[in-house]
Amino acid sequence: MPRPREFDETVALEAAIDCFWRRGYQATSVRDLATSMGISGPSLYNAFGDKHDLFARALEHYLDSSTRARIERFEETLPPKRAIRSFFEDIVARSVGDRERRGCFLINSALEVAPHDAKLGAIIAERLGEIEAFFHRSIRAAQRDGTVPRDVRAKDVARLLLSVLLGIRVLARAKPDKALLEGVARSALAALG
Repeated sequence: MPRPREFDETVALEAAIDCFWRRGYQATSVRDLATSMGISGPSLYNAFGDKHDLFARALEHYLDSSTRARIERFEETLPPKRAIRSFFEDIVARSVGDRERRGCFLINSALEVAPHDAKLGAIIAERLGEIEAFFHRSIRAAQRDGTVPRDVRAKDVARLLLSVLLGIRVLARAKPDKALLEGVARSALAALG
């Protein structure tokens, strides 16, 4: 019979996210992770697998508690066009309020990890696809309710919005200027009509 875990898995995952986010995937060692998580190396391996597996789990936990939760909240409570606008308003506010300029864990991972690790790169691409799918669903719903013109190419605009989102998050790490980021978002949102 396996022994019960002597640590809170959620707390440990959040500590792993923080460690990966601060140091980056490549610069983070298993020892760094175990120390940050407050567990031993063997406990880390037993509970989460290797560094690669832990990173994938940490990324999923991050998305569940941030991006996915935000998308679900906006889709459930706002008209579709407003949901997209609110998503960008929230991203700009988060970017400007990010005093440490850590950026988005997902987007940082896309820049650092995806080009060098095919398996994690595929996971990251799928997760970015979830955001694009939110934009696409919202545009199509807004076309049905008449708030976005029917001649707008929903798939193309969804991809544009994803690209602009990525740009905002990267740009904000170097220059977190609210007027600049709002202007970038406003130009992209104009594609909705």
